[in-house]
Amino acid sequence: MRKLSDLLPLEFRILYRQFFLRVIDLEALSVHADIPRFLGQFASVLVFISLIGALGLLFSVDRLAANEYLEFAWRGEQNLISGTMLLVGLVAIVGWDSTFPDRRDVMVLSPLPIAPSIILFAKIAASTSLLGLAVVTLNFASGIAWPLFIGAHRQSGWGVFQALGAYWLTMIGIGVFLYGSVLAIQGLTSLIFPRRVFLVLSAFLQIACFCAFLAVYFLQPTITSRTGIGTAENHWVTWSPSFWFFALFNQLNGSIPVELSWLARRAWISLGLTVTGAIVSLVLCYLATMRKTLEEPDLVPAAHGLHWTPRFGNPLQTAVVLFSFRSIVRSRQHRLAFAFYAALILSMALPWLRIELSSQAPLLVTSDFLASTFIILSLAVLGLRGIFLLPISLTANWVLQTTHLSPTEKYVVATRSTLLLLAVAPSWAVAALLSIRLRPLHYVAIHLVVLALVGWLFVEIGLINFYKVPFTCSWLPGKVHILVLFGCALVLLVVFGLTCSEIELPALGSPTRTICMVLLLVSGCFGLWLFNNRRAWSAQLYFEEPAPEIITSLGIGPLPQQKHSTVLPE
Repeated sequence: MRKLSDLLPLEFRILYRQFFLRVIDLEALSVHADIPRFLGQFASVLVFISLIGALGLLFSVDRLAANEYLEFAWRGEQNLISGTMLLVGLVAIVGWDSTFPDRRDVMVLSPLPIAPSIILFAKIAASTSLLGLAVVTLNFASGIAWPLFIGAHRQSGWGVFQALGAYWLTMIGIGVFLYGSVLAIQGLTSLIFPRRVFLVLSAFLQIACFCAFLAVYFLQPTITSRTGIGTAENHWVTWSPSFWFFALFNQLNGSIPVELSWLARRAWISLGLTVTGAIVSLVLCYLATMRKTLEEPDLVPAAHGLHWTPRFGNPLQTAVVLFSFRSIVRSRQHRLAFAFYAALILSMALPWLRIELSSQAPLLVTSDFLASTFIILSLAVLGLRGIFLLPISLTANWVLQTTHLSPTEKYVVATRSTLLLLAVAPSWAVAALLSIRLRPLHYVAIHLVVLALVGWLFVEIGLINFYKVPFTCSWLPGKVHILVLFGCALVLLVVFGLTCSEIELPALGSPTRTICMVLLLVSGCFGLWLFNNRRAWSAQLYFEEPAPEIITSLGIGPLPQQKHSTVLPE
């Protein structure tokens, strides 16, 4: 492999490595950051998810009856295809601007004797490498287990190999389709609109694509029989690409019903159109927009118009809250980091919304609903608290450092207000909307009060030893075991939600237990509030995440002195 890479031009290899590592904004990282290790940890999380799916298949096959094979296989195929499409779509959105040249690329690389084609191919190779890493790691175990399961039910001796080839060709086709679609959308808008309009429109397109991926993944139905094809044909089957590639997989596997043939043709047509559109948009953008990128300015603040900002307490609190909100809205990195937690929240909120909309009569308050709302609230607070660690621009931190005139406890209060307004309030509103049709009403009211107190408690827990302004301290990726933290946090949050629901549901019917539960939460929140404020009096704000100092002792010290005895002559 090393010899093959040496055959490529040196310029291509250098640019490929730089573009691949620039998936994360380098200006937001600490000087001690380890990006390759961080990408390896990201891949390990996806491998972990794939192993869980393969183990789930292994335990389900033993309990599967002979007449349930088709329904089980179709459901599993659609889940795998939908999950891969969601991941590829999210990765493509993460690298939304990584394939097209930006101002830094034009200013640094255009004076150098490097052909634009080398820059183009290096960017495409870096983006496709990240997509390929995501697809391979997500299907690392399931991409072998499911073809073995499907091929074992084929009478042909080559059924396993055909299913294996069909599976991976379908997953590659999904990556090409979504990546080409994103490139075609970006290229078309950059060619039509001026650069400043394109930069504004690009942010809205990015959010719209992300919402579309999530909506399709969580809301589309699952076809488990041939009769279901005609039922959903006028709604999702016709326009959902996941059903197109589901039909394409069965066509490549040789198990496609007649009812799915037209869907497979749509998959081939969409692949051809997206590849053609991506190639044309890339070539035209590199020929027409590189000079436009250099000559036209980026986004600048408007010099006219009505400027009004809401107030959230004193000027410092207002500044921190608005700075945090605008960092999430305007920054691609922060939008997508928060969108990951939003996807987990939607995965629990949308099923309950579907149940309530499909039910004719009011529903009873259950422990499952209580557990879901607790997990939604804790995910929102801890997710936003984790995103606070990713800075927006370290080169502008001198403004915050030179204006650091208020004591540290004032910044802690401002951070608390930010978490309450941007995490607790929206998730509490989601829980309130989901509980409109639940009965009894006094159970719902008490639960909303308890939920608000639990949100305050999580905010105080998140503020322990957090002595920095949100989105201003350098990030130090690659130093934390993401797989361990991801798995442990997921398990702990589920256990926390289930435990709280089992405690709260019996207490809702007893006034004495309800009062004791509320008083206990209030005392815990107030105690942590006093603890954080007390610690903040002597704390110091910091803007650089230092690497932990590891001192290794070599065991070299002064030799022990020997005691010399003096022998007196006789």
